Formats: sequence, C-alpha cells, structure tokens
Amino acid sequence: MTFLRLLFCLIVLAVPALAQDAPDRNSTGGATTLEDILARQRGETVDNGYRSGNTGQGNAEGLMGQLGTRGVASDSDVYRALRYGSADVTVSSNGPAASVLIQDGGMWWLNFRTGPLRDYGTYILAGMLGILLLFFLIRGKIRIDGEKTGRTVTRFSGFERFGHWLFAGSFLILGLTGLLTLYGRDFLIPIFGKEGFAAIAQGCKWLHNNLAWAFMLGLIMVTVNWIAHNIPNRTDLKWLAAGGGLFTKGSHPPAKKFNAGQKIIFWACILLGVSISLSGLSLLFPFEMPLFAKTFSIANATGIPQMLGMNLPVQMSPQEEMQYAQVWHVMVAYVFIAIIIAHIYLGSVGMEGAFDAMGTGEVEEQWAREHHSLWLEEVQEKEANKAAASPAE
Repeated sequence: MTFLRLLFCLIVLAVPALAQDAPDRNSTGGATTLEDILARQRGETVDNGYRSGNTGQGNAEGLMGQLGTRGVASDSDVYRALRYGSADVTVSSNGPAASVLIQDGGMWWLNFRTGPLRDYGTYILAGMLGILLLFFLIRGKIRIDGEKTGRTVTRFSGFERFGHWLFAGSFLILGLTGLLTLYGRDFLIPIFGKEGFAAIAQGCKWLHNNLAWAFMLGLIMVTVNWIAHNIPNRTDLKWLAAGGGLFTKGSHPPAKKFNAGQKIIFWACILLGVSISLSGLSLLFPFEMPLFAKTFSIANATGIPQMLGMNLPVQMSPQEEMQYAQVWHVMVAYVFIAIIIAHIYLGSVGMEGAFDAMGTGEVEEQWAREHHSLWLEEVQEKEANKAAASPAE
C-alpha cells in the first residue's frame, strides 16, 4: 500500500514536467512563446510543427470578419508557408527550384560555415604552421651533407614542370581567393569598407570560378606524368622506417624518383584534387551535377548511417545540394592547403637544393645522391648505356 501511494505521488509530480514538453501557446494565439525563444538560446531543439502548420489555412470561419487582400492569411502566415514549402507559388520561369522563394535549410549551413567549419579549419592551418615552425627551430634547414660536385642532373623536364606549376599556381590562387571569401567579411571590411570588400569578393569569385579549369588540367597533367613513379614499393617502407632522414642529420635512406613522403603527398593531391574538383563542378552546375542526394542514398543503403542513429536526406532542393557541396568543398580545401603548406616548406626554405628541381629542372648531383640515390643510379646507368651505344667520332 505504501508503494502504491509513493507511485501515485511520483506520477502526480511528473505530470507538470511532462506538460512542459508541449508549451501552452494559447496566450500567444499559437505563436512562438518566451519558452521557445529561451530553449533555442540554450541550444535545444524546438519542434517547429506549430509554425509550419500555422499558415492561415483551415481557419476561415474564425476570420470571416477580418478578410483582407490575402483572404484569411496574414503576412506572417504567408512567410511561414513560403519558408516551410507549403505555399502555392506560381512563377513564370519553370527552371529548377524557381518556386523556392525561402530556403529554410540555409540557416544550419550559415551557422556551420561561420562557426565550427571555419573554427576547426583555422585550427588545422594554424596547427600545420606551428608544427613546421617547431620543426625548423629543432632541425633547421636540411643541408647537403656531402661535398658538392658542381655537376647537375636533369630532375624534371620542361613539360613536367609546366604541369606542376599549372597545378600549383592555380591552386595557390584558388586557395587564397577561397580564404578571402571565407574570412573577408571579418577582416577586410574593417580595412577596405563594404564597397571595397564587395569589389574584392567579386574579383575573387571570378578568379575562383575560372581558374578551376586550369587547376583540373594541371591535375590531369600531374597524374599522367607521375603516376607510374608513385606506385608504392618495399623501398618506401625502409624510407619510412628511417623517417626519411628528416629528423637525423647524415641519414639518407635510398629512394627512387619519388620517396615515400613525396608519394604520400602525390596521392593526397590526386584524391583531394579529384574530390574538390567534383564538389566545385557541382557548385558551378548545381542543376546538372547534384552529388549528395545520390551519395546519401547509397550510404543509407549500406545501413551504416542508421547504425549511428542517422538517416541521411535523399530528397534535396538544388539549394541544399549546393550547401552540402560547399561545406565539403571547404573541408577538403582546409586539409589540402595544410598539406601543400608542408610541401612548399620542404620544397623551398626547408631543404637546400630542393627548389632547383622545379625551378630549373636541374639538381646538384650530390643532392640527388643523398635524397634519391636509386633514381640517380638509374639515370647514370642509362647515360652510360647511351654513351656506350653511340659510335665514337
């Protein structure tokens, strides 16, 4: 009996708490309450069903004496209907998404883009710069240990270097214009004003959209030129085991034309380059190349999202497709830029003689012996065979 009384008391006490889950909106006529506003400020999820269904329809009897130019729907009703996609919209254009006047999903994208996406991306870039600075302070510039011979070896042909610089140069401009677009409102408007930033942003957009074609052409050239030399082999394991000689002075593990570190960068550039190109094309041609609805459909079919408590959306408007594509584009770009920063460091101030490979195409023979000994042996063997095959004059 005592147990039943205790259970009854708990039920009575719980009823008010349960009732709070559905706020009483009679005082506001069904509109947003103070509790709704406070809940959103606390980051809690608020059911918007009371708003999406409150579009002035089905209430004609109660408003017959208040008919206006919009019938029984007020301005707020119309905007809610437009926002939640229930309005009867008629447009002269029949293009994709022409009848979408308010795209409600844009708010999560805006908040994510200006919040976590930019914050964590900044951490990635700052972290890479910090690591390289620490590495330079500890290791210093990697010098050529042996005595220079004064002889050079052709490292890359003019065609190879053209493909590299087309790929690299376009990427640098794309990265810079992308970062200016992402951070410009906060850092450039205080300096140049809104009109000045508008001109900068317009120029960045034009460069970003058009240099994408040069980037993709460079990506194809780099892939064709070097993919055969970047197939992993057992030599790479030895190179990795020795840390590439980067951390120990005088350590020079053998390597072919590309060592394991360069192969990692190569494949990262190829995979990230393809991914960022696809998302970029989807942004340029959102109606012709939607990516994420199909991708999410395939992912849902595997059952993995459901195991994680998610069900990815498979019905998307073109605007939503562009939002997902833009988020993915930026995420890949942050990782890509961080990797290229490390590549630029080692190819310039971080290692003596490295820049010559892409600058003139010729490298010091001793540099080649220390960093790509197996490749140098192959080159010298080919030259010796060629000299032996040539008739003496």
